[in-house]
Order: sequence, then structure tokens, then C-alpha cells
Amino acid sequence: MSTTPLRKIIHIDMDCFFAAVEMREQPALRNLPLAVGGASDRRGVIATCNYLARRYGVRSAMATSQALRLCPDLKVVPGRMNLYKEVSRQVHGIFQRYTKHIEPLSLDEAYLDVSDNRLLRGSASLLAEQIRADIYQQTGLTASAGVAPNKFLAKVASDLNKPNGQFVIAPAQVEHFVRQLPLEKIPGVGKATLERLHRLNLRTAADVQAEPVEALIKQFGKFGLALYERCYGRDERPVMTERTRKSVGVETTLAEDLTSQEQCQAVVEQLLPDLLRRIDNAEVAHRIDRCGIKLKFSDFRQTTVEHKQSAVSKAFLMELLAEAYVRGQGKGIRLVGISVGLRSATQAQLDLPFDG
Repeated sequence: MSTTPLRKIIHIDMDCFFAAVEMREQPALRNLPLAVGGASDRRGVIATCNYLARRYGVRSAMATSQALRLCPDLKVVPGRMNLYKEVSRQVHGIFQRYTKHIEPLSLDEAYLDVSDNRLLRGSASLLAEQIRADIYQQTGLTASAGVAPNKFLAKVASDLNKPNGQFVIAPAQVEHFVRQLPLEKIPGVGKATLERLHRLNLRTAADVQAEPVEALIKQFGKFGLALYERCYGRDERPVMTERTRKSVGVETTLAEDLTSQEQCQAVVEQLLPDLLRRIDNAEVAHRIDRCGIKLKFSDFRQTTVEHKQSAVSKAFLMELLAEAYVRGQGKGIRLVGISVGLRSATQAQLDLPFDG
């Protein structure tokens, strides 16, 4: 039985953040289906969209061309990352008034551990309401919140009363809540995993609870154990106030599909200086332990090839590219990315040669 003390976790998620900022800055856009991302007259991908656009089926990470087919009146505007970062700093400044235990997940969402907070009678739900009110007062933007005893449940809860709402899962409600939870609501359960689960007649957490954990591990490996734990509402991960960088990468979406390996090689050569600059700026060259290539094909499927390597080498990247390219079986290439994976800072320190 777990001995972890009872925690109070809030997951704050800004509502359609990039699009909301654009609607704030340009009020004429407020009543239009709006997306932020790749321009409509070239190859691009939607970063986010407002709720009106979502009614037409437009979603984040969708190709702009597909979004426009679903919603011909969609207004697509380019992103302004510097502006979004500035607003994000305002929002995170509000978090810091209430707790030092903050784990940013992205510009628009974060976990807050308020277990030891004594403000507002120590009520996590009241704190979440006050934080959301402060965000609206200072930025004119809305946020949704989930309040629960752990990170997993808080993240699920924050999505249940969007936009501009919150959902609370009290400790006494966890057992009932998770039993009826559809498996697609569990972070980490993507489309392919969900299809495998459905083939096993597993559709809710209650279904998974009825399965032997050994069978889940056999079917899904480590994820099988994690899934079993989540289906009982268990998650002992702490809120990590310092997140260790695990990779550095750079990628580009092409205006037109590439049709040969030689064209892909030229793009890798163009990306390489940018990758090296990012590695240098992050001061992580001593932590590199693998290099990788990512290709997205014309049918939107993608593949990644990674192998152990302690330094960036153009020749090695070209070997990875050759391995990745054949997986496309002649399909056009719409995106090329290169990256390095990093050891933890602690492991990198342990691996330094001993000079006695």
C-alpha cells in the first residue's frame, strides 16, 4: 500500500492559448473560426485553433490544407511566439504568488502542488478559482483547471469543463471516477494503442481493472503497468520544479514534397548548423548519447531512427537518413528533422574521467 502523503495538485490549462491571444489582440477575429499556424497559401500545420473552428473538426497538428477543406471560412494567422512567451511569463508569475512548486509543461499549461498552501483555508479548489480569476483580470484570457490528489487525475480533470471552467476530483471520489473513465482519456493512450485495447475488449478503466497486470505487461510492456496504475487512479510522480532537458532538435516542414534521398541530404546539411548552435547554447554537448533523424511522409505518417552516438557527425546523420528514407517506400517527404538525445546531467557527471 502506498505511503505517499495526500497531495493537492492543480493542473492549469489555458484555453486555446495562441488563438485566444490573437483574438485579444485583434477583436475582429473573435467571432470567426480562427487558427494559428502555417499560412494558408503554403504547406503548414495548425498550432491551435479557437472553439468555433473546432466545431468544424479543425484540430491542433492538422495540416492547414486539410483544415481549410473542413472549414473554408477558416481564418489562418501566423504565430507570434515572442508575444505568446510574454503572456506565458505573466501567467507563470501569477502561479508563483500561490506556490513555489510549479512544473511547466508548455507555454500554456502547468502543474501546481498546493498541498502545503494555507491560503483560502487551504482549499485547492478555491485556489484554482482565484488563480483563474487573476489570469483573466491581468491578461483578459481564460484558463481551465483540474484539481485532484495526483498529476494524472488533475490533467484529466482540467479537460472536463472547458473552456473557462474547472473540475474537482476529491480523494473519496477517485475510485468511482476512474472506474467509468474511457481509456482514450488517459494520457499516453494514442490512436494505435486505443485500437489494440479495443481489440482486447478493454474500453474503460473498469475493464482494465479486471485484467491481470501480468497480461497487460505482456501485451504492452512498461506501458501496461503504467496503464494498470492509472486505471486505479494511482500516480506518485511529484511535481518537478526543475525539468531536465532530454533532447535538442530542429526540423522543417517543406513547401513541396521531397522526392529523393539526395534532396533530403541537402536539407539535413541546411539544418545541421542550427542544431549545433542549439546544442552550444544549451551547453549540453557533453551529454549527447544518441543522434536521430525524423521524416514525415506525404501521407502524414512519420518515422524516427535513433542510434547511440556521443557526438554530432554529418556522416552518421546521413547513415540514419538512409535507414529512415527506405521506410517511406518511395513516398514524398514533407518534413525533415534532426536531433540529439541527452543523458541526465547526473549521469554525464558520473561518466567524466576520474583525475586523481
